[in-house]
Amino acid sequence: MVEDGSYLYNEAQEEKNGEKTPDSLHEKCKTGIEELDRKLSGGIPVGNSVLMVGSSGSGKTTLSMQFLIDGARNGERGVFFTITEPLFKLIKNMENFSFYDKKLIEEGKVNIIDLRIISDRLGLDTEKYTVEDVNALLDVLKDIADELNVKRLVIDSITALCYRLQSKEMIRNFIFKLGASLASMDCTSILTSEVPPNEIKYSQYGTEEFIADGIIFLGDVNRRGDIIRTLQIIKMRGTAHSRTKSAMSISSKNGIELAPLLKSRE
Repeated sequence: MVEDGSYLYNEAQEEKNGEKTPDSLHEKCKTGIEELDRKLSGGIPVGNSVLMVGSSGSGKTTLSMQFLIDGARNGERGVFFTITEPLFKLIKNMENFSFYDKKLIEEGKVNIIDLRIISDRLGLDTEKYTVEDVNALLDVLKDIADELNVKRLVIDSITALCYRLQSKEMIRNFIFKLGASLASMDCTSILTSEVPPNEIKYSQYGTEEFIADGIIFLGDVNRRGDIIRTLQIIKMRGTAHSRTKSAMSISSKNGIELAPLLKSRE
């Protein structure tokens, strides 16, 4: 028995009196994770910016990379901006998964870029960014997305990037402008957000979640001494979706997998 209180999208709602609902007008970007796409009524609406929230080890990077790899296999170029992990470590970790395809990296269908190197080349090596620094960084991110013609983009993590912004207003403006620019390119983005374990919060700075189009929360529950990873869609603009909390597993064979979270028996 799955947890109560969820809203499951009914595909029959797509047609009523021969007319399509507004939801069916949105083109979807499939995540490559079948159960997650089902919960999203087909995938993330194209152009949405999504916060992928979780503590260390919750699966944010793995899910984000699986999202990019699946897109590349289906003709959608992607770019992964890493801030918190060196490139060689990221690639080494990803090579443990069967979904990872080195050929897609070599062919430039998935680009992995260390954002710290870009920041250094721009002279943005200060502890705090000015408004001019932020605008320069925005321009570079937009130019890279445009030049590479990417349809999927990941920043891992937005928390580390926003650390150098000096106010909530700067964070809000940065995420809004980045999201609007990518949406105009029909580019769907995932911004990973780091939060402390065992806390129900969606961002470090308390403003990111209000600007993002969607929030996917990766947490865990304790069942008789076992820690079970969980995934829950908190919001997703432009599509009906389930809010049911699912059990999530990470395997080298299949990457991210979701299953119903059964109620514990007393």
